[in-house]
Amino acid sequence: MKKILQILFLLFFTHTIFSQKSSVLEFPSDELGATRLLKIYVPKSYKKDGDRVYPLTIILDSEYLFDVYVSNAKLFADKDKAPEQIIVGISQNQSQPKERNSDCEYDRLTSMPTEKSTAFYKFIRNEVLNYMDSNYRISPFKTIVGNTLTANYINYFLIEEDPAFQAYINLNPSYALDITSMLHNKIPTLEYSTYYYIISGDYNGANKQKTVSNIDNLLTASKNELFNYRYDEYNDATKVSSIGQGIASSLGFVFDQYSAISKEEFKNKVSKLSPPEAIEYLEKKYVEIEYLFGANIKIRERDIYAIEGIIMDQEDGDYLEEFGKMINRLYPESPVGDYYIGWYYETGKDYKKALKYYKNGFTKISSDDPNKEGYYQNVERVLELRKISKEKPKKEEKEEDEEETPEDENNN
Repeated sequence: MKKILQILFLLFFTHTIFSQKSSVLEFPSDELGATRLLKIYVPKSYKKDGDRVYPLTIILDSEYLFDVYVSNAKLFADKDKAPEQIIVGISQNQSQPKERNSDCEYDRLTSMPTEKSTAFYKFIRNEVLNYMDSNYRISPFKTIVGNTLTANYINYFLIEEDPAFQAYINLNPSYALDITSMLHNKIPTLEYSTYYYIISGDYNGANKQKTVSNIDNLLTASKNELFNYRYDEYNDATKVSSIGQGIASSLGFVFDQYSAISKEEFKNKVSKLSPPEAIEYLEKKYVEIEYLFGANIKIRERDIYAIEGIIMDQEDGDYLEEFGKMINRLYPESPVGDYYIGWYYETGKDYKKALKYYKNGFTKISSDDPNKEGYYQNVERVLELRKISKEKPKKEEKEEDEEETPEDENNN
């Protein structure tokens, strides 16, 4: 009977959550033998788009981290720098004093969770994640966030055999002694992309900074290409101000793959690619965006222009046609795809086909567009080139006739 009431209670609150942006859920836990408060933020689009899935973020220390993270997540999503997320904050220190300490404590000899903190681990792993997966449309990409003691705790989800999360945000972590060796053993075995972010600063004290520095040296030297790592040091900040700075920076790092191609991404991953490799990179980027983050967005125009130089400058423009066809699939209303295909045929001196695509692109431009007249110059140029190409054989034939001598005629 107790279990039935618990389920009915959850269903009631689930309905409440769907009807508003965020809500508080009293979650009865068998693992903890107690009820915990969960704060759940659901994006506006969740109810409107019934097929879309969303990345999930779990926030420890939600009493002061939840609102900061949610406000930054909304800003990044509004600016198209990160996908919309479903965010769950787990309250600690609500039902009893020092609950946070017992949730995240570890054995000083082994650096592993104690009996009480193992129960908290199972609560997150077996109950919270399962509940969210069962009741919400969740994508494969999951993030967990912690601060100081809870930042150390989130690493236990990484070192397990099958890590529960793909991104770990460590704000001013108070690492257990053996976490360094645990990470050293785990990172080489990772089989999918994992994001690991740390912030710290001299406000944390010399001993803590030394530990963070040791871990930073280890992670920087990692040879696993699937392990994406970043450390931000805020020596001009305080423990409080660093939280806001760190969360904002972490969102930019963790969701870098979602956002448009940055200068750094272009320099490190795109600039040296061949035209077919650049096109493949772009298409693959957006397939992964949809799979990981549930955002079915077409390739951004600025990303198309990012690889334009590679397509035009390398291999004599042989991939301009393929490039144009890709743009036409994505933006059929735009003249840009037809322009590139027309350019491809123009460089190959197939002026009939070039004219066809330039004209097709021209018809897509509205009459009040200031670029309309400039675009039509492509049509005029090809008409002139086609005229010249037709006249040239006649001119050459005439010149050959003039070069023929009377003696040649007699011989004939």
